[in-house]
Amino acid sequence: MVKTNNYFMYVLLCEDNSLYTGFTTNVEKRFLKHRSGRGAKYTRSHRPIKILFKREFESKHDALSAEYAFKQLSRSQKIAYLAQHGILIH
Repeated sequence: MVKTNNYFMYVLLCEDNSLYTGFTTNVEKRFLKHRSGRGAKYTRSHRPIKILFKREFESKHDALSAEYAFKQLSRSQKIAYLAQHGILIH
C-alpha cells in the first residue's frame, strides 16, 4: 500500500474582502472549521466565504514555506500572484 501525503497551502476570501492563508492536509475540512468559528483566531472575526486557491506540495516543509512566503507579500502582490493562477479578486 502506497501512502500519499497531501499538504496544501490555501487562500480564503473573507466577508470583508480580506485574504486568509493557511496550511492543512485537507482544505475542504479546514474551510468548514474556519466557517464554524473553530479554525483560526483571525477567521472568527473575518468569516471566510470562499476557497480562492489551493496548492498541493509533496512535503509539509514545502507547504509551510509557501504559506510563509505568501504571507510576506503585500496585498497587491498577493492579488497579482492569484491572478497569475487565474483567480481574479475585485
